[in-house]
Amino acid sequence: MDRLKILVVDDESRMRKLVRDFLVKHDFDVVEAGDGEAALDLFYDDKDIALIILDVMMPKMNGWEVCREIRESSKVPIIMLTAKSDESDELMGFELGVDEYISKPFSPKILVARVEAILRRTNQLNMEGSLNVGGICLDKNAHTVTIDGKNIEMSFKEFELLTYFMENVGIALSREKILNHVWNYDYFGDARTIDTHVKKLRSKLGDKGEYIKTIWGMGYKFEV
Repeated sequence: MDRLKILVVDDESRMRKLVRDFLVKHDFDVVEAGDGEAALDLFYDDKDIALIILDVMMPKMNGWEVCREIRESSKVPIIMLTAKSDESDELMGFELGVDEYISKPFSPKILVARVEAILRRTNQLNMEGSLNVGGICLDKNAHTVTIDGKNIEMSFKEFELLTYFMENVGIALSREKILNHVWNYDYFGDARTIDTHVKKLRSKLGDKGEYIKTIWGMGYKFEV
């Protein structure tokens, strides 16, 4: 499979290098821009860009302006980076059509995990139908889960829930997000449905059930 190309936009060269090195290590091609205007030039000149990692605070054009212009003609996935952890900034990002929002400082490993998760969601990253994380092997085509060679029986929703967790390793997932992706609708009831399924899933995974961490008041994170 051809390597997917990611545009990294940040006015700090050290930050660009950090992000680029991690992405290249995970088999992505990377192009870089140091300001908003250069980012737009690169984006319009290169039709192969699969995702953009975009800093908010930049000279010439800030990240919001760049995002707003790109969204007029493209739905390319965008991850916004910002030094602020301001809720109003985050809300603005989602209103502009940002796919993910990450506050600095951040873990490059988490950034790469989010990049891969978004590219899987948009069907750009083909994982050949199987996932293997922490000794759990999940085959989406055969609809099977094995641990140490032993087949684990699961209901359809348990399988879908585990798939979503394994596709988003290291990412904190709210109950609302999980319900929207696994149950495929906006869920307005209480969240006990997901808690019940998580409890059953942990039990079936045995020792591996510890990978599903509870984030109190928020949701869950699958972490090996």
